[in-house]
Amino acid sequence: MVVDAYAPPAWLGSRPLPLRPDGYGEVLPTPAELVDRAISTLDLLVPPPRDEFVATIEPIPPAVLARSTWHPDCPVTEDELAYLTMSHWGFDERSHTGEMIIHADHAEAVVGVFSKLHAARFPIEQMRVISRDELDVPPTGDGNVTTAFVCRPAVGATSWSMHASGLAIDINPFHNPYVKADLVVPELASAYANRAYVRPGMILADDVVTAAFAEIGWFWGGRWNSLVDSMHFSANNR
Repeated sequence: MVVDAYAPPAWLGSRPLPLRPDGYGEVLPTPAELVDRAISTLDLLVPPPRDEFVATIEPIPPAVLARSTWHPDCPVTEDELAYLTMSHWGFDERSHTGEMIIHADHAEAVVGVFSKLHAARFPIEQMRVISRDELDVPPTGDGNVTTAFVCRPAVGATSWSMHASGLAIDINPFHNPYVKADLVVPELASAYANRAYVRPGMILADDVVTAAFAEIGWFWGGRWNSLVDSMHFSANNR
């Protein structure tokens, strides 16, 4: 029997966490299966030819808009957003096609960033559009979706996140968690709060990821002082 070394644990995404008083999931130790996380990409779109970077930029198709988090109260109109499809390298050492909604003014620059990441074979587990339903489900603390536009408030705040304007991107959140005091998001990613233990998919100062975003004038949350948001890149350092 052939064993898929990159297969996800059967329980991934299915274990709701007890909630803390602040509404986040309880921060629990990282399961052994995820300490060195390297999971294959679930292909939702047609994969591109091996080793070739392919990208498209277009207005958001109605079907994509309908399954996204956009609604009329969001701080951007649908016309201010663009729909990207882009190749990305997976932990399974294959090329895949991901999708992303981004502010249209930054679409070409963002495609340029991900072309560099693909060329460097920086692994990304999943790249897809987040749905509105996902914002309301109980946290499982093990998600790892690379995404940009999500119409939601900033973590721990009531004001809009930069994601709500398509001006921020999170990359491999599990490998690059948000850490502030005793809060870790995703809540099972504590093993990756140790940035000295370097594993594939992690973002580090002056690596190919931070350098590519710096070239387009975007900022990295891994350099913030009051908290560390290693997954997060934004156009205005927020």
